[in-house]
Amino acid sequence: MLLGTVLVLLLLGGGPASAHAALRGADPADGSVVRTAPDAITLTFTESVGLLDDSFRVFDPDNRRVDTGAAGHADGRADTARIKLPAKLGTGTFTVSWRVVSADSHPIAGAFTFSVGTPSATPPALPGTSVENPATGGLFNIGRYLAYLAAALLIGTAAFIAVCRPPDVRPLRRLLLAGWWALAGSTVFLLLLRGPYETGTGPAQALDPSGLSRTLGTRPGLALVARLALLAAAAALLLWQRKALGEGRRPSRAALLTGATLATGLALTWAGAEHASAGIQVPVAMTSTVLHLLAMAVWLGGLASLLTLFYRASVPSRVVGRFSQLAGVSVTVLVVTGVYQSWRGLGSVSALTDTTYGRVLLAKLVAVTLLLLAGARSRRTVTRERTARNVTVEIAEKQEAREARVPERVGGRAESAADGLADGTVDAPAGGPSSPGKPRPPAGAALTPAEDAQRRALRRSVLAEVVVSVVVLVFTTVLTGTLPGRAAAEAATAEQSAGLPVASVTNIPFTIGSGSPGARGVSGKVQVTLDPGRVGDNGLQAVVYGPDGGFVSIPELRISFSLPDQDIGPLDAKVTDRGGYWAADTVNLPLPGTWEMKVTVRVSETDQVSESKPVEIVR
Repeated sequence: MLLGTVLVLLLLGGGPASAHAALRGADPADGSVVRTAPDAITLTFTESVGLLDDSFRVFDPDNRRVDTGAAGHADGRADTARIKLPAKLGTGTFTVSWRVVSADSHPIAGAFTFSVGTPSATPPALPGTSVENPATGGLFNIGRYLAYLAAALLIGTAAFIAVCRPPDVRPLRRLLLAGWWALAGSTVFLLLLRGPYETGTGPAQALDPSGLSRTLGTRPGLALVARLALLAAAAALLLWQRKALGEGRRPSRAALLTGATLATGLALTWAGAEHASAGIQVPVAMTSTVLHLLAMAVWLGGLASLLTLFYRASVPSRVVGRFSQLAGVSVTVLVVTGVYQSWRGLGSVSALTDTTYGRVLLAKLVAVTLLLLAGARSRRTVTRERTARNVTVEIAEKQEAREARVPERVGGRAESAADGLADGTVDAPAGGPSSPGKPRPPAGAALTPAEDAQRRALRRSVLAEVVVSVVVLVFTTVLTGTLPGRAAAEAATAEQSAGLPVASVTNIPFTIGSGSPGARGVSGKVQVTLDPGRVGDNGLQAVVYGPDGGFVSIPELRISFSLPDQDIGPLDAKVTDRGGYWAADTVNLPLPGTWEMKVTVRVSETDQVSESKPVEIVR
């Protein structure tokens, strides 16, 4: 059931993958009318972008595709994309559909129109600009999640063996192999799906040789190939240490150093191809991401190792204590790097609630808090168990000392306790106190009821940590495919500076009752937001402010739209009170042009006023 929930979250919960780059400007500009046909189309972005074989599609006024040249970067600049146009382009309105890959590995797409000479009488409809194919995007997200999980198993189990030094590591060999095979398989899976993920095509295109060839020339593709090479080296290391692992011995110092280097290299294959590789402070961000990934792997993989030993073998208290210390260091690293990455990704406190990235980050913080609480419970259980074990050992030692003095007091035996141990008449103090002549239980004997209860409580606590860690990995995977809050603000600024339509905001002042002698006037303004302010369906929100700038509650607000040039309207927006503001989920404005927005504010049974303002709606 847990795996099914994870798959549903990844397929449906993440939404379309957003990217870091945003379109800064276009030449010709969106909606512009030029006298003569341009030689080329140039797009400028907020950061470097990668080009696809089909990055541009240009359609003429009859919706036929124009034969263009191959896409390239303008003047060698990585943040531009340019395509040559034929000499005889013709007149009318042309449509441009574009698709590129952002520097942080996510595809972005869009469309716009421009006209040569005069606009067409019936402008063509803009093509769809869906960023990804839903099936491909869902499978790609699952592959990324499995890669994170596999890395945690492989790196975390290896770190657990090296640092915690369990006496019997044989139960962990399968965990190491499972992590290696899962990471290798998910990496190949992602490498094959990378092509259709970038082009927005179906999963069937994963085996297209041309797509795979193009992927191998991109930075994300090279990162995946590097990951496979590092996994091959890790396989050689595991084979080298196979005998030592089989005999339960700790790996050699050279093996430990090699393993640490390979783990760092594996973490770099993520940091070098995702959000850390784009934006501000790239070297610091990549270092932080590597440390964050390693700490996450050591902690979560160590939990899986500890849980495996609890069910497959006995776990000495010293091993649990060492892992408790290792987990403490990992948590410290996670907190420090997590704070930095949150600041870098959000950019402002308001982005925590105003952006998808911030809301997913808050959900992850809640899950991490639950994980820390479960870890604190495990730590308390470990402390109680070690204290109880120390008390048991102390009692056993005192009992053995008394038994050793019995022969001397009675005179029945002249041998000392040491002599008894030598000839085998008295058992070594391995398992606890015993009576003379009665063998003591061997080391590793059954625990006392209290110790057994503590061990079962620790097992449940670690199991809870493992379950919550799965949820943490889900949120981590979703975050890597979500537009950071800082990038969202940069994208909005770039769109506004480029003249691209974003949400339309109109302020309409009003005054009621000031015209009557002795009447007390009521004044304020209504702020109306249309999103996205384009032809078609728009969301509408309206907030009423008083003269002091505070929110005002009124009994009724009506908003309508008319297009006088086309004799359309008035169209009632049918806004409803949403508790502090007024809104309509869908307002359909079918044509571009200057619409007249009429707002009627009623403050009592008899007092109301209507005001109008023009609103520009673009295609």
